[in-house]
Amino acid sequence: MTLAIKTLFGPHERHLGIPRINIALLRLLFTLMFFLLGRDAWTQILTHAGPWEPLAAAAWSVWAAFALLAGIGIFRPLEMLPLVLLEIVYKLIWLLLVAYPLWAANQLVGSPAEPMTINFLWVILPIAAVPWKYAFETYILNRR
Repeated sequence: MTLAIKTLFGPHERHLGIPRINIALLRLLFTLMFFLLGRDAWTQILTHAGPWEPLAAAAWSVWAAFALLAGIGIFRPLEMLPLVLLEIVYKLIWLLLVAYPLWAANQLVGSPAEPMTINFLWVILPIAAVPWKYAFETYILNRR
């Protein structure tokens, strides 16, 4: 059992020494995005009738694109890491700008923002999946 845990948290040779657990979590995240988000986004797009409200159309288009690009991330998780970083940033911004003020005013429960807040609180999964040292060295310090 100890050997299996060491292997899981040990470096993955094919993925620049990133711990195997991070690669596995990223693949899980991309798989969930591809299937769950893709199902919702593409169902909405393909079954929509009539003219689109521009802002709603933009949101569904972005989520459909996220889902398609997540398909690449299943097989190339480190190359698609910026997609995860974007997901983390936009969800945290939304939670801070929309959900937190409603929660602080005790108005979140029962509001139109409540369902999205519940979905966006799952941002903890991508935060846990990201190999932060690699992301910092690659995208901030430009060392890789």
